[in-house]
Amino acid sequence: MKTKFFYILVFFLSGLHLQAQEDEQTDESSQQGEQSRESQAMDATATQWSFQAAYQSMPDYFDDIVNGSPRPAGLDNYFQLRVVAPVPLKSMTILPRLTIRHYEDVNTGNSGFGNTELFALVIPKATDWCSGRAGIGPLFTAPGDKDVAKDEWGYGFAAAIVNNSGQWFYGLLFTQTWRSIDPATLPAGQSDANPLGIAPFLAYRFGSTGIYLQTADMVALYDWNTKGFYLPLGLRFGKVWVLEKASWNAYVEYKTSAIYESWEGPAVKNAFRLNLSYTMPVGK
Repeated sequence: MKTKFFYILVFFLSGLHLQAQEDEQTDESSQQGEQSRESQAMDATATQWSFQAAYQSMPDYFDDIVNGSPRPAGLDNYFQLRVVAPVPLKSMTILPRLTIRHYEDVNTGNSGFGNTELFALVIPKATDWCSGRAGIGPLFTAPGDKDVAKDEWGYGFAAAIVNNSGQWFYGLLFTQTWRSIDPATLPAGQSDANPLGIAPFLAYRFGSTGIYLQTADMVALYDWNTKGFYLPLGLRFGKVWVLEKASWNAYVEYKTSAIYESWEGPAVKNAFRLNLSYTMPVGK
C-alpha cells in the first residue's frame, strides 16, 4: 500500500478500536440522541454563528505529463475568512455562509482575492433531527482577481447531510455551479458547467477531551467536459474548547492528491492548513 494511504488506514483502525473502548464514555447529550456541543463546534450545518480564519500552504504540486504537456502548477497559498450568520425560522433554518480568500502565487509575484462565495443552506424542520440534518440551497460566486481566479460570476447549488453517532461525526457535501458567461464565447465542445464537487468527511472525538481526528477538506472533483476525476486525501487533527456560550475549534491539516491521472488541472503534492474557528450556538 502506498505511503500516502497508510495514515488514513491507521486512523480508521484506531478509531474502530477506540470506539469499542469508549462507547460507555459518551456524553449525556449523545446518550439522549442530541448533538453535543463538541460536535456542534465541528459542524458547519449547526444553527450557530461561526467565524473562521484559516491559512493554507501548497508548496509543491505534481509535475507529471498530462495530454503531452507538463501538468500546470497551482497557487502557493491562501488566507481564508468565513462567516456563517444563522436565520432560524419556524419551519426552517437558513444558514448564509460567506467565504473570502486571498491567494498568492510566489512564482509570478501575483496575488489577489479569489472568487467570493455566498452559500445559503436551507434546512427544513422535517430534515433537522436531533443528531444531524440535511439541507440544500443556492450558491453564488463573485468575480475575483483575474491573476489568481476567474473573472466571472457563477451560480448553482449546494447540498449537505451530516449526522452525529456517539463519538463519530460524518457527512457529505455536494456543490455544482455554472459559469455566468455568454455561451457563444465557449470553445467548441465545452459547456458552462464547473466541475462537480463531492466532499465526504468522517471524524472521531476522543471521549470528552475535545481532541478529534478527521479526514481533511477532501473535495473530489469531476470535470463534465474532460471526464477527468480528482481526489485529494488527507487528515486533520484538532481540539475543541467548549465555553459557557461559545466554542473554539483549532486544527492542523495535511493533504495530498490520491487520484489525479485523468485530471487536467493542478494536483497538489503537499498541502498544510491551520484553522481557528469561533462558534456561538443560537439560544445559548
